Formats: sequence, C-alpha cells, structure tokens
Amino acid sequence: MKILWTKFKNKNSRQEMSNPYVLQTRGLVKKFRGFQAVDHVDLQIRQGDIHALIGPNGAGKTTVFNLLTKFLIPTRGQILYKGEDITSLKSAAIARRGVVRSFQISAVFPHMTALENIRVALQTFEGNSFSFWQSGARLNKLNERAMELLDAVGLTSFANTTTVELAYGRKRALELATTLAMEPEILLLDEPTQGMGSEDVDRVVELVRSAAKGRTVLMVEHNLSVVSKLCDRITVLAQGAVLTEGDYETVSADPRVREVYMGSDGSGERGATETNPASAEAAQ
Repeated sequence: MKILWTKFKNKNSRQEMSNPYVLQTRGLVKKFRGFQAVDHVDLQIRQGDIHALIGPNGAGKTTVFNLLTKFLIPTRGQILYKGEDITSLKSAAIARRGVVRSFQISAVFPHMTALENIRVALQTFEGNSFSFWQSGARLNKLNERAMELLDAVGLTSFANTTTVELAYGRKRALELATTLAMEPEILLLDEPTQGMGSEDVDRVVELVRSAAKGRTVLMVEHNLSVVSKLCDRITVLAQGAVLTEGDYETVSADPRVREVYMGSDGSGERGATETNPASAEAAQ
C-alpha cells in the first residue's frame, strides 16, 4: 500500500512539474437567453503569477470569475485546476481545493469586531461553523491565528473595533484577511481597489503583493496604475472574448486595446492617467 501511495504522489508531482499552469479554461462559453456573455475564453494562469483580467465595462470579467468559482455554470467548455477537470464541481468543493475569491462588495459582518470576523472565517475553513453559536470561550484557540491574519493586513490595532466603524479601505483589508483565512492556493480578487482614494489604493497594492507570496492571484481590476505595479501577466477581454494577452508593456501598446477603450465611456479604467502615456491612451 505504501509503495502504491509513493508511486501516486510521484506521478502527481511529475504532472505538476510538467504543467506550469495552475488554472486553465478551454473554450469557456456562457450564454444568457441567447446573449453570449463569455465567448470561447481560453485562460492559462501560471503558478505564482499575479494575473489580471481587464477590459471595458461589460467585457465579461466578473462573469468569467463567477464561472471559475462555480457561482455560474458554463454553457460549454472546461475549467482545469492543476490539470484536473473541475468543471462539474460545486463552489464549495472549488473553495476546499484552494480556489478562493473575494467579492467586489465588502463581504464582512458589519456588527462584529474585526477579530470576530476572522474567527468566523477560520471556523468555516476548519468545519466548526456551529461553534459560532456557542460560548465565545470555545473560540479562543482561534485567536492567535486570527491576530496573525490581522497583523498581515495592518489591522492589529483594530482587532476589537466593530467593522461598521472601520474606514472603507480597512474594511477591504479585513475582507482580504478573511479570504486568506481560507488558506487559498489561488486567490481571486474582484476589483480590490474599487471605490478607494489614492492612499488606500497604494496600501491595498502592498497588501495584495504581500498576500501573493507563495500563491497565485487572479484579479479583476479597473485601475491600470494598480495593474502596472502588480501584475506579471494581463488578459484583455472585449465583448466576452480574449482580445490579447501579455505583460503590461505589451498590452498597453496594443492598438486593439486602445480601440476598445476609446469606444468605452472612459469610466472602465480608473487611474490610467497615473501610468505611462501608452496606458493612458489605452484607457480613454
């Protein structure tokens, strides 16, 4: 039995080494009553990369996210995680495998403290969610890990602050901490800097960079300044299909990218004027 298990592990290790892509889609399609929101999208997300999905409003970015995490069911196509076809799995099973997303709208409990929010996330991850309704003393064993997570996002001094009292940027930091409590291998971030001022944006950039150590990040982000600072690779979507892909310099210089943004209302890419002229032109 031990020999068989060793062979199985060695086989899996060889497969992972031969496949540099931790998450892939093949011919991904999503239709809504005849409208094709996602049109044969092929993604290849490399292990350890910070990879961005960008595109004008309505390009299908969040729909692709919902397909990857099984909040939507693909009409056609495949989703592969470490070479395994996970297309038929439910969202909870995807999360247990380490593909965890945050949401565009802050998803924390407003009338709990920051520490309590992290403890709930840790309970969920450990499968002890029913302990929440029992004595708080039973949750103290989680406090050490919860404080580590709060420290990782710069919220140690706000541990006992009710979430509703936190500034917006700190709420987003708390959301990131609750996501990290699930110990993701792939972290999917849906517009992490949405609605933030420049000071909070810079802070979140550093938080994401720190969170990306030892894991893969796939993010939807409208702020091209953030994308230029953070991302190893960028996929541009337009009308539900992949328009182009590459590093920031390659994508920002592509005339097709300029064209799709010139056709938008200009609101699709905040912060573009903070980057180089090519990116600013691409975002208008």
